[in-house]
Amino acid sequence: MSVGLIALLDDIAALAKVAAASLDDIAGQAAKAGAKAAGVVIDDAAVTPRYVTGFLAARELPIIGKIALGSLKNKLLILLPAALILSLFVPQAITPLLMIGGLYLCYEGVEKVYGLVLPHAAHAHESGLKPPSLDAQSLEDEKVAGAIKTDFILSAEIMAITLGALAPGSIVTQALILAAVGLGITVMVYGGVALIVKADDLGLMLARLQMTSPVGSMLRWIGRGLVTGMPYFLKALGIVGTAAMIWVGGGILVHGLEGYGIAGLAHVIHDAGEMAAHALPALGSVLRWIVEAAAAGVVGIIAGLIAIPVTSTVISPIWSRLKALLPSRRRKEALANEKK
Repeated sequence: MSVGLIALLDDIAALAKVAAASLDDIAGQAAKAGAKAAGVVIDDAAVTPRYVTGFLAARELPIIGKIALGSLKNKLLILLPAALILSLFVPQAITPLLMIGGLYLCYEGVEKVYGLVLPHAAHAHESGLKPPSLDAQSLEDEKVAGAIKTDFILSAEIMAITLGALAPGSIVTQALILAAVGLGITVMVYGGVALIVKADDLGLMLARLQMTSPVGSMLRWIGRGLVTGMPYFLKALGIVGTAAMIWVGGGILVHGLEGYGIAGLAHVIHDAGEMAAHALPALGSVLRWIVEAAAAGVVGIIAGLIAIPVTSTVISPIWSRLKALLPSRRRKEALANEKK
């Protein structure tokens, strides 16, 4: 073997080692950044199942698939390039955009609570925003669109946290880490949601097992428990998901105000959490989180209560007028058919 070929192979081996080290570094940074976004990931997993409940079992996985695909598009095609562009050219725009997203989460969450407490008023509010769905497909499309919109806000928060946690580096490295976090979190969240919503089907299959051994009896007992318990679990998860939207949205607003120098509210919440932690040191971190989440939830409720009438009286009429100026999809299709 010639000396030149040996030198070339040595160079290739050296490049391979550098590439492997870079991949290890990207994987390590992605794992660390993803861990920092874990709180929002949990909220995302808690919010999503409520968009699937109420549909036929055969439609559950397809709906989750549609939402997961929309989530990937949100993260990889919109938020990833937007985050990199904003961080490079307009970093000061990130905070207000996140605050708008946080306000939307507060609005969505409080609207759900509003519907439970004052159903007639909530129905009038919703009817003023959009026409009622006429069939199952329209309802499914509406639910999927709503889930993808909510996912967009949560995904934006995840990508922003990830970007903030990254060490300085090239834009290519940052893009790869953001993509790895976005893909990994999407698979984890929607894979988990799929398992949750199909657990009752698994329970039914286990409950029907014909095995006569003690193992068979135990599996049937587990299956009956899943079938009986999953409706209650999904209902509880829906409540947690609504609460998560409110406290995450409120937290985004609080941190956003702090970033603009209005830090009094953030300090009050932090001090309240510290007082709770010092009161019972054995449960310090848990109590701190509960108090701070509850305080952020109060902020979220107030913001949502303000957003509901503003949406009804200002945003919705403006949006309706804008839509009226634009040709509808059916009209576009009719015009296209006429041209043919």
